[in-house]
Amino acid sequence: MAKFLNTTATNYYLEELIKKAQERLILISPYLKFNDRVKELLADKDRMKIDVRIVYGKTELAPQEMNWLRSMEFVRTFFCQNLHAKCYLNEQAAIITSMNLYEFSQINNNEMGVYIQRDVDPELYRDTYEEALRLIRVSETVQFDGTDGEEPDSSDAVRDEQGYDKLTTSKLARERGLRTGELVELLIAKSWLTKDGDKVRLTDEGKRAGGQFMFSKKHGPYFLWPKDIQL
Repeated sequence: MAKFLNTTATNYYLEELIKKAQERLILISPYLKFNDRVKELLADKDRMKIDVRIVYGKTELAPQEMNWLRSMEFVRTFFCQNLHAKCYLNEQAAIITSMNLYEFSQINNNEMGVYIQRDVDPELYRDTYEEALRLIRVSETVQFDGTDGEEPDSSDAVRDEQGYDKLTTSKLARERGLRTGELVELLIAKSWLTKDGDKVRLTDEGKRAGGQFMFSKKHGPYFLWPKDIQL
């Protein structure tokens, strides 16, 4: 059966969960600010080429966190709008808790959680794992560009990993003689973007058209589009 965790136990089992990951590691937390110990453990997983996926939900990701995540080759980062869940799991166990993966929370807050073992509670673990995968599917992959988190200058195109020139939405709008809002509405009409409340999300159709989700420490999430995209 699931084990109750207080703040100290949550920190302990979280470290153990990261250390013991041999195949996969999923960390879901609205806020991210890694302490040195967690960074050390995650860097070791990166050296071991373990599949690590981190999902967060707040745009105010600190520059030092962005730079550190950029340096990790096998750590993939996702942005999930309206995220409030905190869940950490590897291939054998999971933690569902009130504690963010945030240094202040780990040190100062009074937290609670439960520890779930796959071989003891297989159904509960499976439900937790499937929900974690669903959150990853509805999230946007964060591509950290080479400009140290700043949105590219509007006068320049950005060259992606495949060598294609891409423009921010505002720059593409100016190139096509449109206002940014007009272009956004056009992209929504083509089902390349979709509105989610007061936010705009990139759709699968938009990704296939060459759209790309990016993140800037100054401007938050934004999109890049092929310079020669057919509208």
